[in-house]
Amino acid sequence: MMRFGLAALAVTALTACAASSATNPGGANASPQGRSSQDDEGPQPYAEVVTEDAVSDTGIFLVHRIDEKILYEIPDSLFGRDMLLISRIARTPANLSPFINAGSKVSEQVVHWERRDSRVMLRKVSYNAVANDTLPVYESVMDNNFAPIIRSFDIEAFSDDSSALVIDVTELFTTDVAAISGLPQASRTRFQVRRLDPSRTYIEYARSYPLNVEVRHVLTFDATRPPSNANTGTISMEMNQSMILLPAEPMQPRMADSRVGFFTVTQIDFGLDEQKAATRRYIRRWRLEPSDPAAYARGELVDPVKPIVYYLDPATPAKWRPWVKRGVEDWQVAFEAAGFSNAIIARDPPSPEEDPEFNPEDVRYSSVRWVASLTRNAVGPSVADPRSGEIIESDIIWFHNHMRSYRNRLMLETGAANELARSLNQDEALMGEAMRAVIAHEIGHALGLPHNMIASSSFPVDSLRSPTFTEAMGVAPTIMDYARQNYIAQPGDGVTRFIRKIGPYDRYVINWGYRVIPDASSPESELATLDEWIIEHAGDKMYRFSSARGYNPDTQTEDLGDDPVRASGYGIENLKRVTPRLIEWTSTPGEGYDDLQELYGELVSQWSRYVGHVATIIGGVYQTPKASDQSGPIYEPVSRDEQQRAMQFMVDQVFQTPMWLANEDILRRIEHGGSVDRIRRRQVQHLNNLLSPARMQRLIETEVFIGAASYTLVQFMDDLRVGVWTELGTGQPIDTYRRNLQRGYLERMRWLMTEDPEPSPFGGTPVSVSQSDIRAVVRDQLHTIRDESDNIAGQIGDRVTRVHLEDVVVRIDGILDEKTN
Repeated sequence: MMRFGLAALAVTALTACAASSATNPGGANASPQGRSSQDDEGPQPYAEVVTEDAVSDTGIFLVHRIDEKILYEIPDSLFGRDMLLISRIARTPANLSPFINAGSKVSEQVVHWERRDSRVMLRKVSYNAVANDTLPVYESVMDNNFAPIIRSFDIEAFSDDSSALVIDVTELFTTDVAAISGLPQASRTRFQVRRLDPSRTYIEYARSYPLNVEVRHVLTFDATRPPSNANTGTISMEMNQSMILLPAEPMQPRMADSRVGFFTVTQIDFGLDEQKAATRRYIRRWRLEPSDPAAYARGELVDPVKPIVYYLDPATPAKWRPWVKRGVEDWQVAFEAAGFSNAIIARDPPSPEEDPEFNPEDVRYSSVRWVASLTRNAVGPSVADPRSGEIIESDIIWFHNHMRSYRNRLMLETGAANELARSLNQDEALMGEAMRAVIAHEIGHALGLPHNMIASSSFPVDSLRSPTFTEAMGVAPTIMDYARQNYIAQPGDGVTRFIRKIGPYDRYVINWGYRVIPDASSPESELATLDEWIIEHAGDKMYRFSSARGYNPDTQTEDLGDDPVRASGYGIENLKRVTPRLIEWTSTPGEGYDDLQELYGELVSQWSRYVGHVATIIGGVYQTPKASDQSGPIYEPVSRDEQQRAMQFMVDQVFQTPMWLANEDILRRIEHGGSVDRIRRRQVQHLNNLLSPARMQRLIETEVFIGAASYTLVQFMDDLRVGVWTELGTGQPIDTYRRNLQRGYLERMRWLMTEDPEPSPFGGTPVSVSQSDIRAVVRDQLHTIRDESDNIAGQIGDRVTRVHLEDVVVRIDGILDEKTN
C-alpha cells in the first residue's frame, strides 16, 4: 500500500505537471535551444550556462562550479523524489553553546525538488500525516497540509537531451535561509545578530556522490554581542549541508510497543478504518538484511548485507582509540542475539590516500566525533527516514572534557573500595573502560534505544557487592540506564568491576527490534510474534522498560539496586570514607586546591543525589509496563512500611545535620565561609521536595483507595514534624544548623498555606492545594509547633534557642493570620 506524507501529498499534483513539462522543457513555446521565444530572460543554451570554465562533479546529479557560482544539473527522475536535507555545523565559534560543536546537527528535513513552469521549487515535506492515495480522505489530507517552499530557482538551461535542467543554487548557501541556518532565533536574540554579511559569506565546496550532495559554506553575521572575539562584532561559522536520496521503496517499518524501548517516528494515518485519527508509531532502526536469508532462517548467524560502520574522528587521541572502538563493537554480542554476525564495526579514519574526500559531516559516513570542548557530556544522535524509521547515519559526539566527569565520579563513588580511582590521574585502563561504556551507551541511542531507567532496580543490592556477580553483569541489565559506577560495593567486598556493560536487556531489545521475521510482509503481520517475545519475559524484572518517572522509585536516574534505602545508605558510607582522604587524593605539589574545591562540591551533590533516590519512595507509586491483555494493575502504591523506612532515612541522613560534610580540614583550604548555608540549602531543598503538593496529593489518594493500610498524609506530616522539630520534645538546645532547617520548614509551610501552584506543564499529579486536605493538615501542624514552642521557650536555658522559639511563635502567628488564596 502506498502512503504519502502531508507535504508530499500537496506536491504530487504539481510534480505531475512538472513531469509533463520536462518532456517539452521549454513549454509550449520553447525554441529548440530551450529558450522561450516570448521570454528573453528564460532558459539559456546549455553551453552558455555550463561553460568551459565549469569544474563539474558527477554523482546523484551533476554539480558545476564556475568561479563562486554553484549550479545543480538535476535529472527529471529526481523531481518529486524524497530527499533528506541535513544541516550541520562543521566549524563553530568558541562559546556558541555548551552543547553545540563541530558536527552538531541543527536541522533534518525531507525535501522535494519540484518544477513549476520556468522555476524550480525546493519544498519541505512531512510524513506526520498520511493516507492511502486511493482513498477519498487523501484529498483532504493534501488540502490541509500544504508544504512550505524553502527556495525558488529560475531554470538556467536544459541538458542537450532535455533529460535534466540546470539551476543556480548559489544563493541557497550565501543568503540567510532560515531552514538551513546554523543560528536559531534564540541565538540571534542572545547575540544581537543584525544581518548576514554577503561579502564575508561564501561556498567552500560542493561535491556530488552517487546518493548524496555535500556542500560546505561559511556564514558570517554582524552581531552586537558575539559569543567570542567581541571586538570583531562578528559570528562566523562553517555549515555542512547534506542532501541524500531516500530509498524509492521505504524499508518495511516495525510497530513500536511501549513495553520495549525504542525511539520512534509517528504518523497520523487518516486512511485507517478506525473511528478516530489513528496514530502509528514505528521504531527507529538501521536496515539490516541477512546476506544469506536461507541460513538466517535456519537460525545460523550471518553477516548483514550492509553492516553498521562507525569511523573514528581523525582528532581522536591515539591512546583512546582502542577504547572507543571497543565501545562501538561491544554491541556485536547484542546483534548476535538477533541473528547477525559482524553487524556493527568500528574503523579508524581512512588516510588521505585511502579516501581523499573523507569528511565526518558527509552522510555516507557515521562517525564518533572527538570534540575539543569544556563541555562534560557525550551524545548519540542519528538521522532517520520519517517514512519508515530507517536510520540513515549517526554521529556520536564525545566531548573531550567528559573524562573529567568520570575521573571525579569514579573517585567519589568508588574510591573507598577501588584503589585505582584514588588519583586525579587515574589508571588508563580504568578511564578507558569508563570511556568505552559511555561510547557504548551513546551507540545504543544511535541504534534507536532511549534511556531505560527502570532496569537498574532489578538487581538486588547485595548482588552489587558480589565480585562474581558484578564481573558477569556489571551494574544494571542494560547499558542504557543512567547507572554508571558501582557506589554500593564496600571496602573488603572484593569487587573489581565498578563500571556498567552490555547486559541481558540489550540483547533482548536488539533482538526484538532487529531480528528479521520471515514471511512477515507488513508491520501488522509482525505484531503477534513481537508480542510473544515480550510475554516470554514478562515476569522477569530485567526485561522491563520505562523512562524516568518522578513518582516511581524504580525509574530513577543515577541509582542502583532494588532498595534505594540500603543502596543510598551504602553510597553515603562510602562518601564518608572518601571525604577525609580528598585532600590527599587531589593534591599536587606546587598547585592550589582548585581540584579539591571541585571534588568537594561534587561530593555534596552526590550525597544529595542519594538522598533524592530515597525521597521518591515517600508518596511513591510503582509502575509496571503492561498491555491491556495482561492481568493485574499497572500502578501500585509503595507500601506503608517502605515509606516509613524512607522517612526515617531522611531524618537520620538529612534532617539530623550531616556534620561529616562540614569537614574543617577541607573547608579551611577552599573557602573563607559558606559551609553553614550550604548545608541549609541542601536540607531545605530536600524538605521542600518532600513537601511538594503532588506528593502530598498522592498520599491522600492512596488513603482513599486502601485506607488504614496506607501511609496517610497525617502520618507523614507527623513524622516529618517530629524529625525536624525533635528538640521540642527533648528540651535540648537547638544548634545553628537545626534552627536554619526549622525556619526553612516554616517558609515552606507558609507557601503551602498561601499559594496554589499552577499545574506543571510537564504533567504529574494534579492538585488544588486550597481545595484539598493539604492546607488543613498544614494548619494543624503549625498549631502543634506553635503551642510546643511557646510552652518550652521560657524553660530553655540557652538564649539563642529561646529567642529562636519566640521567633517561631511570631512567624507562625503571621502565617496563620495571613490571607490565604
